[in-house]
Amino acid sequence: QVSENTLCPAPAAMSQALAKEIPQEEGEGGSRRSSWGLLVTAGVGGTLVALYAVATPFVTPALRKVCLPFVPATAAQIQNVLKMLENRSGSLVDIGSGDGRIVIAAAKKGFQAVGYELNPWLVWYSRYRAWRDGVHQNTKFYVSDLWKVSFSHYRNVVVFGVPQMMPQLEKKLEEELECNARIIACRFPFPCWIPDHTTGEGIDTVWAYDLKHFRGCETKSLEITSETKS
Repeated sequence: QVSENTLCPAPAAMSQALAKEIPQEEGEGGSRRSSWGLLVTAGVGGTLVALYAVATPFVTPALRKVCLPFVPATAAQIQNVLKMLENRSGSLVDIGSGDGRIVIAAAKKGFQAVGYELNPWLVWYSRYRAWRDGVHQNTKFYVSDLWKVSFSHYRNVVVFGVPQMMPQLEKKLEEELECNARIIACRFPFPCWIPDHTTGEGIDTVWAYDLKHFRGCETKSLEITSETKS
């Protein structure tokens, strides 16, 4: 015969059993919540670090004395630049090359094209695009501040600048480039030079400057020719 105590435990015994189980369950739940909290914290922290690493190269230029933000070239601007490069040859440099659109377009036309850009993410993306489009052998992209680079060995220079930087850049290019160089300015013209050619409208306007007209190279050439003939 089975006693009632065997089927129905005493209330005191039940209370002791519950007291032993409940703290254990709460402890396990608290541990799980703590683990999830650490994972969430780590995830948020990692995301913030990643965002900082990606965003910093885009934000940093805005903190410089001369802000040169990244604004992608439009299809019309690219075509206008290529128009200004017709019948030209030699090396080409894009100052502030962004995502490499101008450099890649010029390389497809046969130029040995180089881009200088301060944002490393854009430089890596430009290299990828050049490889994808099959012109990586004719292109090079460098992470560099334009004010620390000499452009003396380039015959064709493309500039996507802002008004604040154009006077200083005008002086730098005039000092460094050879007489046969052509400078192509997009969006904003140079303040002192008079363009030899202009094409496009609005933000797609492109100005081309032949440096020989600002150094008197043609005058010197005529003088030398006259002396030779005499």
